[in-house]
Amino acid sequence: MMESQIIFGIDVSSKSSTVCVVNDRIKQGESFRISNDSFGYQKLYEQLNQYLITPLVVFEATGVYSLSLQAFLEDYHIKYLKLNPLKAKKLMDNNLRHNKTDKVDAYRLALIQFNAPQKLRDPQPREYHELQNASRYYEELTRSIVTTKNQLHRNLQSTFPQIEEILSHPSGRIYWALVSLFPHAGYVLEKNETQVTQMLNSISGIGQQRARYLTTRLYAFAREAYPYDSKDSIIVRAIQRNISNLFSLQQERDYVINYMEKLAKAVNARALSIYLSIPGVARITAVRLVAELGDLRRFSTSAQIDAFVGIDPGRYQSGEKDSSLGITKHGNHIARKILYRVITQMETVKATQPCHITDYYD
Repeated sequence: MMESQIIFGIDVSSKSSTVCVVNDRIKQGESFRISNDSFGYQKLYEQLNQYLITPLVVFEATGVYSLSLQAFLEDYHIKYLKLNPLKAKKLMDNNLRHNKTDKVDAYRLALIQFNAPQKLRDPQPREYHELQNASRYYEELTRSIVTTKNQLHRNLQSTFPQIEEILSHPSGRIYWALVSLFPHAGYVLEKNETQVTQMLNSISGIGQQRARYLTTRLYAFAREAYPYDSKDSIIVRAIQRNISNLFSLQQERDYVINYMEKLAKAVNARALSIYLSIPGVARITAVRLVAELGDLRRFSTSAQIDAFVGIDPGRYQSGEKDSSLGITKHGNHIARKILYRVITQMETVKATQPCHITDYYD
């Protein structure tokens, strides 16, 4: 049985929204527009208060554009149903008479809830949204680090490409500090071995013995190098800027993870501890799972979680043909990427930390 016979369908766009009021499937007056700000929401609030029966608001999740509307509805304790755009289109296709090219507008959004009532769920605590914000910021920082590493690699090719072989991996704080001191082969050759060793010894994590070993390797690489650009070239400045950016990005990423861990412990310490108990899952992966998956208690079945992540199986139907496809990939692509990484980590450690999940892949 319907909880409410009055539904406000709202079609949200970037600057404004279209509102359609439907009472028992009958449109009430003309649709009206509101701005997506406090003035527009005040107008909406006045319209909502005109009815003795508490209305239900139905709208599509349109990314960042629908967040302010959602905040208003939650702040004023107004019941709402937020539909995934793909689900809204599917519900319209299956339950409403319309042309195939029709868009899901405010009126049809309201009709969906009359013809195919969806279960209302309590909104997640906003701490989960903050966690997801932090996770997305972490993702941005990671992409920036990858981009900057590629820039550093390209820039070094004309000044001192051999330095990329000085350590086992051309990455990390020690490597960046080393390249910052010697961005050009000429920076090595213009100094004596004692000076180079002292400079290397000043890097945190490099002791006296290792500094002498690296000095020998640096001299060998510097003598081998035949750089195109001189040590006074602007490209040397670009390399040092790359290094500075990498240190800054890494420091910011460390801060974000610490912030996420603190928030995850406050909002759902139990989920965090469960994720950490999974073989191959460490601190960063665990806090990002809490951030991207949110409160799993809001899902009734595992199939709903699969659909949220986008690993539910797709189907193709045409006439009498009905075949299975791969996963839909319609859900949270970042959560899907993290879970894929979890499986690969499980496979890596299964010799020492076996679990029934990796048994499936054997």
